[in-house]
Amino acid sequence: MTTFLEQEINSQPEVIAGLLEQEVARVTRIVAQLPRFNYALIAARGTSDHAAAYAKYAWAALAGYPVALATPALHTLYGAPPRMKGALVVGVSQSGQSPDIVAVLEEGRRQGRPTLAITNDGGSPLAAAADHVIEIHAGPERSVAATKTYTAQLTVMALLAAAWSGQPALLAELQRLPDALTATLAGAAAVASRAERYRYMEQCAVIGRGYNFATVFELTLKLKELTYVMASAYSSADFRHGPIATVFEGLPVILMMPAGAAFADMLDLAQDLKARGAELLIGTDEPAAHPLATTLLPIAGAVAEWLSPITAIVPGQLFALHLAQVKGFDPDRPRGLQKVTRTL
Repeated sequence: MTTFLEQEINSQPEVIAGLLEQEVARVTRIVAQLPRFNYALIAARGTSDHAAAYAKYAWAALAGYPVALATPALHTLYGAPPRMKGALVVGVSQSGQSPDIVAVLEEGRRQGRPTLAITNDGGSPLAAAADHVIEIHAGPERSVAATKTYTAQLTVMALLAAAWSGQPALLAELQRLPDALTATLAGAAAVASRAERYRYMEQCAVIGRGYNFATVFELTLKLKELTYVMASAYSSADFRHGPIATVFEGLPVILMMPAGAAFADMLDLAQDLKARGAELLIGTDEPAAHPLATTLLPIAGAVAEWLSPITAIVPGQLFALHLAQVKGFDPDRPRGLQKVTRTL
């Protein structure tokens, strides 16, 4: 029987195609209507926070806007919200229900700052607190672990970056995403066939850099949620500053390294880790990395590096799904979790 999680992973080409069809014009209008701002302050939790981490790269690299991640506890626990002068205040939440994320937008409004909500529910409290709303159009997500809502959030972040950049070619690149996702999903059987090897894996490191630093954190979360593996996320640069000392013979290390500016650095690290005896699982679309991989997590349908997190996470989602199943866990019902989490 096909799980809800697998269905939702496989629906991502259709979801992203629908999102692009419905939101490109709206995002363009919102960008034109926003008052001047100097930086973006993003409030998010969990998977949505990883989409915000992607925005730190995409919005800065393509549009020149620095991005800061909000500290919602300052608003709800400590009653000490920071000054938001010059900020565009953005809330990102699939459900739009979490009170602490809503509180950040409400404070932004109180301080006279423009506010933007990115959510799967246009009738949510988060949407009501915002001046502008961008819906991700992912439809109901029946699995607890987020997949299609994550790639949809990334796509909205990319849409905003492209619109702010003033480069029509970037908007055109976005239209290639559904086909690229379809091509990557075609490798699902290859990923499934490798899951049994890691049935008894209890810990691993997950490493990436640049745009795909967000991918590392999202994949780590999926492994924790679905397989209960103690996965640790690192940038390749930070890993060299100490955590590399923890590598031992046979340690599974997942490297997310699609082609792009970060690839050479990741390849150098992969060679070092291989020499130290680590077992490498490599997510890539670059053949030069293949000889180093014990297990390949194939990325297909080449897209520009700035869009690669939207395709790169897919083999990671598939690996977490199939590893949960070979471990005997129900991927639709991770223990201790619920679909909507309301944090204060």
